[in-house]
Amino acid sequence: MSRSDRSPLLLAGLLAAAGVAHFAVPRPFDAIVPRSLPGSPRTWTYASGAAELALAAGLALPRTRRTTALATAAFFAGVFPANVKMAVDWRHRPAPQRAVAFGRLPLQVPLVLWARGVARGGEGRS
Repeated sequence: MSRSDRSPLLLAGLLAAAGVAHFAVPRPFDAIVPRSLPGSPRTWTYASGAAELALAAGLALPRTRRTTALATAAFFAGVFPANVKMAVDWRHRPAPQRAVAFGRLPLQVPLVLWARGVARGGEGRS
């Protein structure tokens, strides 16, 4: 299996792990839901976890990979406000926690680019 064949599956694994985490340990995710969103933060936590699981499944299937990869790039861009909220909320925490919070911000760029790269790879092979 070549690197280009593994890339979509690695991205799917990352999304699947994050999606499961949203259901297994939802409280940290609830805390970063922007207050401007309507409804309960837990609803948004579960909805984003379900979205991550669905995206993971779509990336794992060559037939749906290209479209799902584009949706994944949009998803990564869409959750950026939650990462901004986390950085703002954690700005007075100890240095290691601040580093995590602020480190998440630039991490969105390579994630979006990774998803776009998977989309450019087309359906790929499995």
